[in-house]
Amino acid sequence: METFVQPKITGYRQLSEAEAALMNEGKALAEQCGAWIAKLREHSDVNRPTAHAPSRPPALDQRWVSIGATDLQRGFMAVIRGIAQPTTF
Repeated sequence: METFVQPKITGYRQLSEAEAALMNEGKALAEQCGAWIAKLREHSDVNRPTAHAPSRPPALDQRWVSIGATDLQRGFMAVIRGIAQPTTF
């Protein structure tokens, strides 16, 4: 694997190959979660009861979907920060 030496950014250090791999794995998992959240958001529009299809299940509670999305984003950011270990606030 080719090692990339990044320009110096205040508060950050050069990551090892193992750390970069862990960060990339986390970013990929975050993308999967983001796709799932998008699917949940689409589900509410598609499955909303209508006069023509009153037996459809009720729409998903988008408030909780949004809370979950925010918490997932916060969690992934925290884990990525745990890998990167920045020295600044």
